[in-house]
Amino acid sequence: MINVDKIREDFPILKETVHGKPLVYFDNAATSQTPQIVIDTIVDYYISYNANIHRGVHTLSQIATDKYEQARIKIQNHFNAKEAYEIILTSGTTHSINIVAAGFASLINKDDEIIVSALEHHSNIVPWQMLCEKTGAILKVIPMNEDGSLEMELYHNLLNENTKLVFCNHVSNALGTLNPIKEIIDAAHKVNAAVLIDGAQATPHIKPDVQALDVDFYVASAHKLCGPTGVGLLYGKQEWLEKLPPYQGGGEMIETVSFKKTTYAGLPHKFEAGTPNICGGIAFGTAIEYMNSIGFNNIVSYENELLEYGTQELLKIKGLKIYGATKEKTAVISFNVNEIHPYDIGSILDKLGIAVRTGHHCAQPIMDFYKIPGTIRASFSFYNTKEEIDVLVNGVKRAVQMLS
Repeated sequence: MINVDKIREDFPILKETVHGKPLVYFDNAATSQTPQIVIDTIVDYYISYNANIHRGVHTLSQIATDKYEQARIKIQNHFNAKEAYEIILTSGTTHSINIVAAGFASLINKDDEIIVSALEHHSNIVPWQMLCEKTGAILKVIPMNEDGSLEMELYHNLLNENTKLVFCNHVSNALGTLNPIKEIIDAAHKVNAAVLIDGAQATPHIKPDVQALDVDFYVASAHKLCGPTGVGLLYGKQEWLEKLPPYQGGGEMIETVSFKKTTYAGLPHKFEAGTPNICGGIAFGTAIEYMNSIGFNNIVSYENELLEYGTQELLKIKGLKIYGATKEKTAVISFNVNEIHPYDIGSILDKLGIAVRTGHHCAQPIMDFYKIPGTIRASFSFYNTKEEIDVLVNGVKRAVQMLS
């Protein structure tokens, strides 16, 4: 059971005002807010043991290294990876996807087939298009339905012996659709294709078990999990991570260096060239602990209440249309009202202290499917309230009245 009043005390920013109004933060799909305990972890690093890691024999370096590797183990346990070295710490989901895409450039041949879904964020489209341009591979797309779900029958028809890779988000950032990733993974494995799941939008709401999913790669960002920006993870099965070549060359990712030949370090350092976001990685571990202290069952139950209430109240507004109406979805409501441009409504909502996202949400193919320029996206988190939803509903009504 969630005590939302107590939880809100953990987030200093929720006491802020915007344009003289109490902040109502409904842009959680873009980034979540940061609890004090995570902020304290970042501050403590710079005050108490700021040092580079894995290289120094001095005390500060050893403390920083220990805490960084402890964070990796916390992340491993959270996602139930078999080994800690299967967790690669990156700058975020986009970086993680690009590591895999770049690595497969040496494993993919001309006329091999790659499958992505129509619901993808640009970060899970563009790297694969670039891979196809380099290799001559063919990109195929799982179509979407009007309700924001994937046409799974057509997905199964796309799979064949030439399919080498399948990429799909766990949850659509634009619509909130929860995709049937276990079915997607199992079907791909039947034709010996590898699967990467973009978990950026799912992980704030769901606790994925990568071994139970049997997924080959899973990626996510800390900043959507109450952690800091600039850090994320790439989970990969050991067998795949060993097949992929390094993404970047430099310090940390080497075993030996000479002008004749360089040999590479083992996992995870093979993919972690240079000085990482040390305090970010440590704070990522703290954020994971914080989320687990609340409990993901509690989070999903409460956020479903917010989703149901928000959907019910917003649909009372004449002319309002919600995009993405699947039963299986997370706490995202993407909508428009009549023919009013979403940016215009979003700008008025901002003046009322309400933070929503407007536009195509880095998912332009979805907007092209619906033949719209974009949507207003209200995305909820476990620290939001029904009273805030009431503020949003009244704000939308006021904006529509002003713009009609």
